[in-house]
Order: sequence, then C-alpha cells, then structure tokens
Amino acid sequence: MPRGGRSGTKGQMKAHFQMMAAYNQWANRAVYAAAKQMPDEDYRLDRGAFFKSVHGTLNHILVADRIWMKRFTGEGDAPKKLDAILCEDLEKLIIERERQDERIVDWLASMEAKAVNGRFTYTTVTDMRTISQRLAPALAHMFNHQTHHRGQVHALMTGIKMDAPVLDLIYFQRSKEGRKWG
Repeated sequence: MPRGGRSGTKGQMKAHFQMMAAYNQWANRAVYAAAKQMPDEDYRLDRGAFFKSVHGTLNHILVADRIWMKRFTGEGDAPKKLDAILCEDLEKLIIERERQDERIVDWLASMEAKAVNGRFTYTTVTDMRTISQRLAPALAHMFNHQTHHRGQVHALMTGIKMDAPVLDLIYFQRSKEGRKWG
C-alpha cells in the first residue's frame, strides 16, 4: 500500500483525474487551433464519421461533457440528443469548449479526495433510467470518451492532408502545462 494508506490512494486517484482534466484542456486547445486553420467546407463536410464532420464531432464532445457534468454536479445544461449542434459558429464553439474545460478542471480541484471513490446517482437523458455508480469509473469514461472522439477528429484532419496536432498524453506531460503531471 502506498505511503499514507488508503487516503494516499484516494489522493492519487484525485490527482490522476486532475491530470486528465488538464490533459483534455490542453488537447482540446490543440484540436480547436487546428480546426480554425481548416477551410469551412472541410470543417463541415460529412466524411462518414459517426458524427459526420469535424464540426459535428467537436459539438458531440461538448454535448457529452455537458451531460456528464450535469450528472456529476446536478448543475448545468444537459442536451437531450447526442448529435445536438450546440454552436454553429466555430468561434462560439471554442468559447463554450474553453468554459466547459475550465468547469471540469475547477470541479475536480474543489472535490474532496475521498469523493472520487464515492457513488453518484443520475437519470439518463435518453431513456430516463436512474443509475447509481461509482464516480471514478464514470470519470474515466468521460475522459476516455473525449480522447476517442478527438482521435476521430485527428483522423478526419489527416485525411484531408492537413497537419493535425500531436495529442498523445506523454507529449502533454512533457509540455509546459503538463510538466507537473509527468
């Protein structure tokens, strides 16, 4: 058992999720910076991805994060459709993404370490089921979900021969923003 016993482990779990929140913020900034360089027709073109385009996929990531943060905190907007377009305009989408990333970072920073191992209960927005589960696996899902769909955006960008950003976690840990986590 790590030094400090169980509370040390709880602190390590919280620190892990704080790192993932910081990583997601860093990766989202890189993806959005690249998206701003795309011609609008490439940004919006249906390329056969699950959420069709870069635009649709970036909106979906924000939709899912809002849904999960509503579940976690009981506060905020939770769209009813996973393919909702929250912002037609890329600049507005960037602002909303930055707000959401700050919300996630701030919420995790304010959380008691022991809360990460606790449970939470929520009602699904799609079929109105009540679910109770442990927080840590749900947090892991939220961050994995972002990574999964950012990977799809990366593939769409490389498919049109543009320079897509490097998004590997290890590069974040080596970056100025990520050094404290690496």
